[in-house]
Amino acid sequence: MARAKESAKESAEEAKDRRGDVTLLADPDDNEVIEAIIHASRAMVGIAIRSLTGSEEDVTLPQYRTLVVLSDGGARRLADLAGALNVSPSTATRMCDRLVRKGLITRTRDDLDRREVNLEVTAAGRTTVMDVINRRRSDVCALLTSIPVGSRRELVDSLRLLSEATADAPELHWMPGWHE
Repeated sequence: MARAKESAKESAEEAKDRRGDVTLLADPDDNEVIEAIIHASRAMVGIAIRSLTGSEEDVTLPQYRTLVVLSDGGARRLADLAGALNVSPSTATRMCDRLVRKGLITRTRDDLDRREVNLEVTAAGRTTVMDVINRRRSDVCALLTSIPVGSRRELVDSLRLLSEATADAPELHWMPGWHE
């Protein structure tokens, strides 16, 4: 890790080209970009994890994701929820068992097909989702104060580019209240 930082620093210093008051830097190599992404992702994961603490209901990140999917998409069959979460039905069942015990979701039998189980987020579950989002917004806002206003356009463009590079459409069900 320290070696990568030293290498990145040396690359930046070697790449400096003084032309008046403007300092030009060479394009970063892959290792420098990788290290920057890893550091940024570590910070974002920290914010995500911290946002889960302090809620009245202690939920894990997978449980939170389940609540968000149900909050945004409405009631779902267990099999559909498992598909949306990309987990096996047995994993989804165990997760839902925990969320039912916490009073964050309800489980009901389908009126037309009694074999089907429908899952729906409760008011307490919706409150948990919004509390986490508000804490996350607060943490990101605090982080934003340390980023110069003049650098924010570049930051937004870079983050969008990174998001697009994942080749996934944005998961809007992950971010209610964030896509306004």
